[in-house]
Amino acid sequence: MNLEEYFARTGYKGSIDKQDLETLTDIFQHHIRAVPFENLSIHCGEKITLELEQVYNKIVRRKRGGWCMENNQLLGWVLKSLGYDSSFLGAYVFNPHQNTYATIMTHLLVKVVIDGKAYIVDGGFGVSYQMWQPMELVSGKDQPQAPGVFRFTEKNAIWYLEKMRRKQYIPNQNFSNSDLLEKKECRKVYMFSLEPRTVEDFQFQCTYLQTSPDSLFTKKSICTLQTTDGFRALIGWTLTETTYNYKENMDLVEFVTLEDEEVEKTLKEKFNITLDRKLVPINIKGFYTI
Repeated sequence: MNLEEYFARTGYKGSIDKQDLETLTDIFQHHIRAVPFENLSIHCGEKITLELEQVYNKIVRRKRGGWCMENNQLLGWVLKSLGYDSSFLGAYVFNPHQNTYATIMTHLLVKVVIDGKAYIVDGGFGVSYQMWQPMELVSGKDQPQAPGVFRFTEKNAIWYLEKMRRKQYIPNQNFSNSDLLEKKECRKVYMFSLEPRTVEDFQFQCTYLQTSPDSLFTKKSICTLQTTDGFRALIGWTLTETTYNYKENMDLVEFVTLEDEEVEKTLKEKFNITLDRKLVPINIKGFYTI
């Protein structure tokens, strides 16, 4: 495992001499535009493990993506190797269909402190809730980014992340009521405390999320990747390409339904992913929004 190989994977060619916010942002943006958020291993008969060396081999050498416990663990290793003051946190994801936060801590985050200021770096959420810049850990402050306006609020030592989106234009009206579309303009994302966590704290969740019939990740095959002007997502057989702010306060959301024989070609062309095993796409309705 070495940083040069990681940076070759993400295409980052900038300086690594300074542990400042500008360098952190640049490294982070290269990561989210090169490494997909994906759970395809579950749907092609592979087991997801959290051993760092295996995560590194999967993402860097096999040019795959991963979910938060893989993406953010790798990012955390990179930042620590560069000398950043970084640590892991654990979050509880908001479920819009149940209108409540999960009772299991399933989301791994990275906290980075620079010149006394704390930032949240999260390269493992995907779709439209993927932040594009490290977020300053300050309560009640709107933090506008290309995907929309993010905001933390803190109450009784618990931090909450929410995101306000723009209006959406959907040219293919067959998808105007799709359950893949976020209906609310302001959406809760997750909540967390500042208690430091370790990867070991997520071992049970890693197994549960890839085996339980109640898990979102067993109900849907998901692959999403941020682009320079939006993101693309393949959920089941549905390919979505979103362009942020293509008109004033308006995002363009384009949908297409793929045939079985188009799925592998699309993964290669749109996400730079080649799978070792056959993918069995799945998309049980009513469990995911973008």
